Amino acid sequence: QVQLVESGGGLVQAGGSLRLSCTTSTSNFIINSMGWYRQAPGEQREMVATITSGGDTDYADSVKGRFTISRDNAKNTVYLQMNSLKPEDTAVYYCSARHRDPTSWIYYTSWGQGTQVTVAS
Repeated sequence: QVQLVESGGGLVQAGGSLRLSCTTSTSNFIINSMGWYRQAPGEQREMVATITSGGDTDYADSVKGRFTISRDNAKNTVYLQMNSLKPEDTAVYYCSARHRDPTSWIYYTSWGQGTQVTVAS
């Protein structure tokens, strides 16, 4: 299985910036898309940003122009640069990776343990 390890969360003042990183622990799988999701207390998990192996990106409307997702395919690492943070960005942020075994076309999605981002007003 693919293990994902996130880092970079923390407490920041509104208007500040944070950079999240997520690294996969194995190179035995083919990683397709990777992404960031978040879940605030009492809310459902929502997509923040995704990026394909080819570099195509997608963003939630609420973060467009403020967040940037990027990826280092050689390191199987995905980043989320978060600028102009708002209190409503406060949530646990989860990294995800869609992957398959090289001998199969069945895709699976693995998740990281989550990292807390708190934006103080």
